[in-house]
Amino acid sequence: MIEVARLFRAILAPAIFVSATGLLILSINVRLMGMVTRLRQYVHAKHDAAKNGRVQEAEAYTEQINSIEKRAELIRRSFLLVLISLATTIAACLLLGLGLYWTEAAVAAAIVFVIGLVCLLIGSIYYLREVMVALSSVQQESRDERFMDLGTPPEIRSRDAI
Repeated sequence: MIEVARLFRAILAPAIFVSATGLLILSINVRLMGMVTRLRQYVHAKHDAAKNGRVQEAEAYTEQINSIEKRAELIRRSFLLVLISLATTIAACLLLGLGLYWTEAAVAAAIVFVIGLVCLLIGSIYYLREVMVALSSVQQESRDERFMDLGTPPEIRSRDAI
């Protein structure tokens, strides 16, 4: 019975990290989904502008697409590293349990857990970098005269025709 209690205590601390990491993954995923949605809108708007001979507008959309793609790459790296952190934390939990019966597993659990925390730190830094530049696309768009007075966005225009 004492062994089971030790097992639960050994797994509890990393399990808290699993929960916190899961919430961070959710936040990153929502941010990535927003970027993908915005990219799709810009790609369609760029295509519409190019098709209708609005070259300057198409160029402006291209710049915005490039800016968002750079931000999305930061988020993708963050997402990947935080997922690795989650996997290593779960592995550390399992190794801690095994460590009750095999002492080398407990040492391996500590190493795996530290690797996971390093991945979490680096992933958080990527996330922080993306957040720091998050408004740059909007600020750039608001200063870009090619976006001024464009009329109704293409996705709204197509719905009005229905």
